[in-house]
Amino acid sequence: MSSSPAPVSRSGRFAGGPAADVAAFSESISFDWRLWRHDIRGSVAHATMLKRIGVIDSTELRAIESGFKAIAAEIEAGTFEWKPALEDVHMNLEAELTRRVPAGARLHTARSRNDQVALDIRLWLRDEIAALQSEIRGLQKSLVELGARNPEVVIPGYTHLQRAQPVYLAHHCLAYAEMIERDHARLADCADRANVCPLGSGAIAGSTMPLDRALVAKLLGFVDSKGRARITQNSMDGVADRDFLVEFCAAGALLAVHLSRLAEDVILWVSSEFGFVRIADAYTTGSSLMPQKKNPDIAELTRGKSARVIGNLVSLLTLMKGLPMTYNRDMQEDKERAFDTADTVRACVRLMGALLDHTTVDTEACRKAAADPLLLATDLADYLVKKGMPFRQAHHVVGAVVGLSEKWGKPLDQLTVAEFRDIDPAFGPDVASVFKLGKAMARRRITGAPGTTEVRRQVAAWKKRLGPQPRG
Repeated sequence: MSSSPAPVSRSGRFAGGPAADVAAFSESISFDWRLWRHDIRGSVAHATMLKRIGVIDSTELRAIESGFKAIAAEIEAGTFEWKPALEDVHMNLEAELTRRVPAGARLHTARSRNDQVALDIRLWLRDEIAALQSEIRGLQKSLVELGARNPEVVIPGYTHLQRAQPVYLAHHCLAYAEMIERDHARLADCADRANVCPLGSGAIAGSTMPLDRALVAKLLGFVDSKGRARITQNSMDGVADRDFLVEFCAAGALLAVHLSRLAEDVILWVSSEFGFVRIADAYTTGSSLMPQKKNPDIAELTRGKSARVIGNLVSLLTLMKGLPMTYNRDMQEDKERAFDTADTVRACVRLMGALLDHTTVDTEACRKAAADPLLLATDLADYLVKKGMPFRQAHHVVGAVVGLSEKWGKPLDQLTVAEFRDIDPAFGPDVASVFKLGKAMARRRITGAPGTTEVRRQVAAWKKRLGPQPRG
C-alpha cells in the first residue's frame, strides 16, 4: 500500500510528510489566507516576467492568468477549499493552479516563498494604509463638523484635569484633528518605505535566471513619482526586512493612543459630573443590573483596544530583535500582529467617527461650566501686565485676589473695584471687563489660539482641506 504524496511544500529531501502535530503547529493558512489577492497579483506579475525572459510562452501565461481568475472567483464565492496540509496561502494557490494548469509547475521558477511573502505583505500593507488614511480623513471630518455645529459653545479647558482656561469646543475638536493629521502623515511615510519590490531576492541570494525585476515592480505599482521602478538593492535584506511592518505597527500604536485620549475626553464629557455631551442610543449600551445606565462603551472599548495595538508593536519588535540574517520561520508570526493592528485601528477610527456624528452638545451645561470666573484668572494677570506690571508680580497679585475670593466665598467676578484695589491699586474701574467671556475669547487673536476669529478661520481651513468627500 503506497503512502499518500507529501504536501507540495516538502522537497525531495524528505522521505515523508511532517507529523500531524507538526503540520498543525506550523500552518499559517488559518490567518494568511487573507493575502490571497496580493499573492495572485504578484504571481501573475511574476508569470508575465517569466514569459518576457522565455521561461513560459504566451499560451502558458494565458492559462496561468485564467487559472488564477477561476480560483479567485471561487475564493470570492467562499467555495475554495483551503488545505492546512499545504501550510500557507502561497502553497495552496500554487498547488491548486498546478492541478488545473500544467504551466503552473513553472510558476515558482526563480522565486522563493521568502521573497514571495515579503512581496505579499508589502502589497497588503499598501492597501491597508490607503484604506486607513481614508478612514482617518472621515474621523477628522467628524471632529470638524462637531465643532462647526456648535460654533459658539465655550467649555473649560483642562490641565491636570483641573479647570484652566476657556476654549471653544471647536478648538478642542480641532486639537484632535491636528493630532490625527500627524498619524496620517506617518502612515504616508510608512507606505513610501513599504513601496519597494523585493521579488527577485529569491530565498537569500537572488537567482541565476535573467530576471527583469524592474518589469515586475512596474506591473505591481512599485514606482516612484516619475514612474521609475523601486526594487530592493540587497537580496538578503530584501527577504529579512520587516521594518515597514514595525513602522506600521508603531504608527498604529500612536494612532491608537490618540484615539484613546479622544475616547477619554468623550467618556468624561458624557458623565453626569460634566454633562457636556449626549451620545445617541445606538452608540451606547445599558447595564445588566442598573436600568438607568447609559454607558459610552464604544469610547471605552476604543480606549481599551489601544492596549492590544501597543502590544502588537512590542510583540513585533521582540520577534525581530534576535533574528540572524535572513529569513527565519519566526517571521511567520509577524502577520497576525500586523493584521490585528490594521483591523483594530480601522475599526476604532470608523466607530469613533460614527459616535461623534451621533453626539449632541448640551449647550447649557457647557455655558454654566465656562461661566466660572476662575477660568479668566490668567486674563486678569494679563490685565495687570498691560498696565505695566511684571508678569511674575501680576501672577502673585491675582493669586492673592483668588485667595480673598475663596476666603469670603465670593465669586471672583463679584468682587468690587474697592476690594480689588485693596489687594493692589493697579486695578481700575475697567477690571470688570476682564470677566466678559465673549470679549475674553475675542482677545485671543494669535495663530493657534482659541480666539473667536481664529477658531472660525481654522474650522473653515479644515473644511476646505477635507472637502465634501463622504466619511470612510
